[in-house]
Amino acid sequence: MQNLMLTLENLKESYNTWAGDVNFTITRIDIVEILIIAFLFYQILKWIKDTRAWTLLKGILVILLFVFVAVIFRMNTILWIAEKTINVAAIAMVVIFQPELRKALEELGRKNFVSSLFSIEFGKDETEKFSEKTIGELVKACYEMGKVKTGALIVIENQVALTEYERTGIVVDGQLTSQLLINIFEKNTPLHDGAVIMRGNRVSAATCYLPLSDSMQLSKELGTRHRAALGISEVSDSFTIVVSEETGKVSIASGGQLYRNVDPDFLRDKLKFLQNHQVEPKRFQSLKRKFQNVKKDDEKADKNSDK
Repeated sequence: MQNLMLTLENLKESYNTWAGDVNFTITRIDIVEILIIAFLFYQILKWIKDTRAWTLLKGILVILLFVFVAVIFRMNTILWIAEKTINVAAIAMVVIFQPELRKALEELGRKNFVSSLFSIEFGKDETEKFSEKTIGELVKACYEMGKVKTGALIVIENQVALTEYERTGIVVDGQLTSQLLINIFEKNTPLHDGAVIMRGNRVSAATCYLPLSDSMQLSKELGTRHRAALGISEVSDSFTIVVSEETGKVSIASGGQLYRNVDPDFLRDKLKFLQNHQVEPKRFQSLKRKFQNVKKDDEKADKNSDK
């Protein structure tokens, strides 16, 4: 603990010395460096937010905040534990983020940097929500397939991108309709095996491979489709619909939970909730709506006063 406090004091003294000696002159090279670092930092944050690393990073930030509070209030025991575990933390980070780091390096090797510099679209939502028509077509297709016991596995992308699983399948990029889903999952057709990934109102890919759940709580009577549906819900915030090939029953998986034998109304309500649920609403848009409401109220008040 004393070593940590001495380190903080030395950092403070070093900063004061540096701030007093540094001559703040900004050149063109400095501006270029700032832009490059800002671009790289933005790309790293964008990559983190589109993967499971975003959830893990938020947990790490909470721990760091707790340690910072411990430094302020001189909580000796917590500081001692933090000091002893800081050497292990670097190795633990590499182990925890190993799949994400490997994926990032693979994408770095495939990336076209010239086109990526102009591919940033500001103000665009990360995930396009689906329409009421899509909900109706989806529910209709699931229960039509259930009547004839056609197995199906449909994954609806939410905030976490499912690009790595799309690459394992075949690109479809077609408008979602009940006829399209029924034809995809029809037995003995080229695309019937594997999962369909849905983004917004479109079927993005078919015959995709999903990670299987290792949960021991899953019933032994359930097959690979249900285990895959539960597996993808454990590693992302997706919403998955399963149609059993043996019984024709419809089940859903979300947040690491499997809900079996749901009826059409229950499925439709869940899809509407997913459609309207905004995980991270933009502050600018909410402030804009508030100002618009205030403006409307003022206009109504002026009309009433004129009368």
